[in-house]
Amino acid sequence: MERVAQLYDAIGGGYSVRRRPDPRIAGAITRALGPAHAVVNVGAGAGSYEPPHGRVVAVEPAWSMILQRAPHAAPVVQASAMALPFRDGTFDAALAVLTVHHWPDRARGLAELARVARGPLVVLTWDPASSGFWLVDDYFPEIPSIDRRIFPTLADFEQAWGAIEVTPVPVPHDCIDGFLGAYWRRPAAYLDPAIRRGISTFSKVPNVEPGISRLRADLANGTWHERHGHLLTESELDLGYRLIIGRPNESRA
Repeated sequence: MERVAQLYDAIGGGYSVRRRPDPRIAGAITRALGPAHAVVNVGAGAGSYEPPHGRVVAVEPAWSMILQRAPHAAPVVQASAMALPFRDGTFDAALAVLTVHHWPDRARGLAELARVARGPLVVLTWDPASSGFWLVDDYFPEIPSIDRRIFPTLADFEQAWGAIEVTPVPVPHDCIDGFLGAYWRRPAAYLDPAIRRGISTFSKVPNVEPGISRLRADLANGTWHERHGHLLTESELDLGYRLIIGRPNESRA
């Protein structure tokens, strides 16, 4: 827990502004949770995507993120995904949004989700088998190497939970949740240091300046538009984000 907390204590300032829930992604998560009334949101951050109804309990290790939670947000427990402080089967469902890749022991954390939830386990993540995003292909080729080491594969989820449902989550062109792929149709946004601070992967790149300088130059001289201008007519793009739904306890019932 300490390592994850230190990461977000360092980079998490302003997450409540830059990492707002996008309503289209929120809709997909709500549908995946179904009628669950009691939900635990693990790695909850500032509270994005928590269901607005029912009983929600948030789990977050970083104090900087807890401080950014709105007054009306769900009650939060400062704890680790690897040791959830709840009895077996306490909740109807478990939720984890773009967080599993930060867990020091992913297998243990996924097992903890299955332990505390009777119903669906819903995880929004990125599939490390995916490829084809211009930002990393052209400007930050080190990012896939970083992310493919830390993001769980679909096989990892199957090993933890058995059969899973996998649903692509395309990124809207005007996505308001500022994760790595959010600005695929707004390339100049990546030049903004404040936006990059809301994207944890950039904190792992030793030196972002060469890539940022290339992107700035390519936007100025038209190279980016020559290569990727066709994207400006697209309303959404599949960049490898996936909604994983496991039901290990339902299948054993």
